Amino acid sequence: MKGPSYRSNVDKAIRHYSSLFSLPSYKQVFALLYGENLFLGLSSNMPFSPSLTWFINGILLGNLFFTITLLSDFLMIKTVLKKDVILNFRRLMFLSFSSNLLFAIFTVGANILTSQFSMSIELPIKVISLGYFAALSLRFIVAYSISFTNLIFKFLSGFLQPSLLMASMIVIQMGNLNIYYVSYYLLLPLAFSILSVWLFINLLNKNGMETFGIPSLRLFKAFLADWTENFEQPFEEILEQIGEESDINISLLIFRSKSNKKPIAIIVVPNIHPGPFKNIGSSPLPGLIANSLEKELQCVVSVPHGISGHELDLASQKENKRVLEELVKSLKKPQKFSDKATRFFIVEKNRAKAGCQVFDGCAFLTLTAAPEPMEDLPLELNNFVIQESMKLGFSWVIAVDAHNSINGSLNMNRIIPSIREAAALALKKARELKYAQSVIKVGASKIVPRDLGPKDGMGPGGITAVVVEVENQKTAYITIDGNNMVSGLREKILADIKKIGVDGGEVFTTDTHVVNAIVLTERGYHPIGEISDHNKIIKYVRRAVSRALKRMDLAEIAWSKVLIRGVKVIGEKQINDLSLLTDKVSSKAKKNSVIFPFFAFILIILFCAF
Repeated sequence: MKGPSYRSNVDKAIRHYSSLFSLPSYKQVFALLYGENLFLGLSSNMPFSPSLTWFINGILLGNLFFTITLLSDFLMIKTVLKKDVILNFRRLMFLSFSSNLLFAIFTVGANILTSQFSMSIELPIKVISLGYFAALSLRFIVAYSISFTNLIFKFLSGFLQPSLLMASMIVIQMGNLNIYYVSYYLLLPLAFSILSVWLFINLLNKNGMETFGIPSLRLFKAFLADWTENFEQPFEEILEQIGEESDINISLLIFRSKSNKKPIAIIVVPNIHPGPFKNIGSSPLPGLIANSLEKELQCVVSVPHGISGHELDLASQKENKRVLEELVKSLKKPQKFSDKATRFFIVEKNRAKAGCQVFDGCAFLTLTAAPEPMEDLPLELNNFVIQESMKLGFSWVIAVDAHNSINGSLNMNRIIPSIREAAALALKKARELKYAQSVIKVGASKIVPRDLGPKDGMGPGGITAVVVEVENQKTAYITIDGNNMVSGLREKILADIKKIGVDGGEVFTTDTHVVNAIVLTERGYHPIGEISDHNKIIKYVRRAVSRALKRMDLAEIAWSKVLIRGVKVIGEKQINDLSLLTDKVSSKAKKNSVIFPFFAFILIILFCAF
């Protein structure tokens, strides 16, 4: 099976989530920038000889530098960066804080050299010019990598603030120098900065061009636009470009009242993966399906995770819309309803568990390794389950990847064979079961906790409970809108609902990725129960199940499958290459950063020769 290999590469990319950071607030950035400029002013007031005069002049210089920085950044935001998606005023001020820090480091270095050696007045400017080179390089790289403006505007946003700061330092330190000297200390570092940044960027972009025909930093910028501003269009345009077409299946179990023929609940199991993260592609698909069908049919809609991995991430919102339209269209067609159902049972093989209940020739199969950790089950397993069910004479099989147990360790290669065996055993046992002679009852309920949100791991779909009663056996299918669940919580939930009259069942998560890439953790998200109180979650589940029990009604069941052809998905190779590219570019950036010390060394030689 191929699944675990590409998942390990996805994990490498996820680890880079935590390398991105949240910026301080406006007030904090403002305070940091002001304090830094005061320090820079004091450091620039040479010679460094502490006295009241030195202190007053340094404070005045600091306020001058702060004014230059603030006004130049404000000018950029109001002109060339006015419509930029990412580089707003707060981020630009923080960039100025970061680039000024390089100025400050070299200014302190100039002070130390001047105090230790008796040299000409030009020495401090030569040293500070190296800081100017470093500040320019940082700003040019950041502006090129994250700004959506044109190349000239990117240059101006990187050039203006440090150049004004450097020019003021030259005037302060060497006020009587002619234009030749001023140009030398401004233009030479500028030329070297442009050359070094151009070389650095082209080396980084090479990986993306070789893999996808797309510059690596365009991919990074598109990712960052969604990460910081929820602007998904640039990234989805790339996914549409590199994706591939695939036929996908969506299976449905439809429960309706026997008396009034109105739907009670629908369990929708898409063989589409909800990824890759946040609002990109099919990441929000479970919630979108639930909302769309609930509005259309006025019933509870549960969307557990089908067997699929990141290779079946939809490429864009356009594809999501197409899927929703096909689902609604299919549910408007006449369905064949029946009251044929078996009791629910679970078989276990080497700690893997397969639950099964048959509805009018369709086996509803639930798969989990809990409390052993598990992640996305590979698509090959779904193909195996379908083949086995067809051999045994079932009309169809709906297999759910419960996706309900995760902790720090994970060995899917060990788990998958056991799940495969358990699934085969469950299907064989189900084939021998007889349909119940008594009536079937179904109740459903949905709760959306107000105090649990995406940062807690809870998606907008909340918690749904569908309870099916066959021959006095009550089975609860509980779906929580989250990306996996901490190991052990499933068992606590199932034990708790037994106290209110439920005989068994299973707990699923939707694997929604709207919770991904919004918190700075190693995974990039919190599974259900990782930071939330377990008792609170159990309480919400019990409330949902209790409501479902109160709403039990005589019911009939239909199942259907929807085949949607030519859907644009990311694809296994592409998701693998994207994940590897993240790691490659990160490593390459570290290695190629030697470019800047190299050019700085050449600058030193030229300054010494001048």
